[in-house]
Amino acid sequence: MALLGEPAARAGEQAPKPATSGFGRRMDYPTAKLAVASEDCAVRLDLAKRTDLQPEMLYYLAEDEEAGVRRAVAENQSTPRQADALLVEDVDDDVRISLARKISRLAPDLNSEAQSWLQDITLKILDDLSQDELPRVRRIIAEEIRHLDNLPHELIRRLAEDAELTVCAPILEYSPLLSDDDLLEIMALGPVKGALSAISARENLGPRPADGISQSDNDDAIARLLANPSAQIREDTLDSIVERAPEQPNWHNPLVHRDDLSHRAIKHISRFVTSSLLSVLEQRYDLERGTTAEIAEAVDERLSADGLNTSGLPEHRAADLYDKGKLNDDEVLTAIGRGDRQFLSEALALKTGFSPETVEQVFASQSPRILVALCWKAGLSMRTAFQAQLKIAHIPSGELINAKDGLHYPFGGAEMREILRFLSD
Repeated sequence: MALLGEPAARAGEQAPKPATSGFGRRMDYPTAKLAVASEDCAVRLDLAKRTDLQPEMLYYLAEDEEAGVRRAVAENQSTPRQADALLVEDVDDDVRISLARKISRLAPDLNSEAQSWLQDITLKILDDLSQDELPRVRRIIAEEIRHLDNLPHELIRRLAEDAELTVCAPILEYSPLLSDDDLLEIMALGPVKGALSAISARENLGPRPADGISQSDNDDAIARLLANPSAQIREDTLDSIVERAPEQPNWHNPLVHRDDLSHRAIKHISRFVTSSLLSVLEQRYDLERGTTAEIAEAVDERLSADGLNTSGLPEHRAADLYDKGKLNDDEVLTAIGRGDRQFLSEALALKTGFSPETVEQVFASQSPRILVALCWKAGLSMRTAFQAQLKIAHIPSGELINAKDGLHYPFGGAEMREILRFLSD
């Protein structure tokens, strides 16, 4: 290996092998020149990792025959940018992957309008890596720069149109450099499967791209659009989605959780969602107070069709089922699903012997331990106890008591009885 343009050693001679024991301190130039020509790969690798090595030595090592050495040069923050440029087309994938990670992390400090040789070469390297034949290299670039607004538009646009979803999705979902016109043009090109879903999740997605997604036949993208609370969906667009929603169960949950439904949409939704989602709709839009007579009528029709009376309660209350020996987990879970607090209160009182007033006090206290113990005493499953915490007592998610091994109560009988002593005192 010739050293920085110098002739190789004469035949039969070997260059002195530098000792690695002195590499812990900064090397002078002559020692470094000798070391980079070492036949010992471990010596050259050690050098390639150093941040205090002379720049021209790292430049030389960027063409080392060992991929591991070149990879260390690519990872080295002190490598001169000209040496990084040599590695853009390296034959070893891992070298280019390492380079992509380093260069993309420099991107936040770049300015697409500034003029300097260092910035120009860094942007050129970033641009070249964004066109690498290996999807993983392009993906690393896309993930690292997805939030940045200081890069050339053509670079972002190229990544947004990439044929690999793992590359284009981060840019389509997050890049602030993509305008509504960009998004519409990309959508018109028939992007890779999954790209529309990425666009659907963009924060503050504009009404025109939202219209385009709603008119597509991509059910998953529309579901994600509905689940995006910041998406700007026109009222007539939302009404049109609602018209198609009965045949799309995965749209129902995000629909009832939107805050911008028209009266017409609410009325239509109330005719096809499940009873539990209808309960959510009633709570979010306060339908019990009768926003309009038409909606109230539609809700009543639906409740009747589901075997409920006009008040939204089952014809046979907890006491009736208890007398018949049918007050079981399934009945209680159904009541919890529709948000029937009174039913659960009656059921727990009947099955534990505590008064309904005491049970209501447990709900009001939002004590997860006491409510779980109460459900245990009632002979209900831990699954039911979890749903009671979540949907009736509205206990904050960070305080919920979960099942042990996904199925069992987390406390033993003695501990449960000790917890319930509080209610008896």
